[in-house]
Amino acid sequence: MSAEAPTAEGVLAFLIRTIVEEPDAVHIETSGDDRCKFSVTVADGDMGRVIGKRGRVANAIRTIVRAAAISDETEIDVDFVD
Repeated sequence: MSAEAPTAEGVLAFLIRTIVEEPDAVHIETSGDDRCKFSVTVADGDMGRVIGKRGRVANAIRTIVRAAAISDETEIDVDFVD
């Protein structure tokens, strides 16, 4: 887990692993200096589940993780890497 935003990363990991069919294939990479950025990769067949119709699931995940980042006192970006 990231030292900068452990709560947000934990929430993100929980949400993604709950949605996908292959939770062991979920990988979250953390980067960024002033703003924490999470890059999420999942198994090939699971990306559609994570994105959702018109990106609604992805946007909901971003909203929840940003809300969780308030307790970490940082700003978060979440990218879903194909």
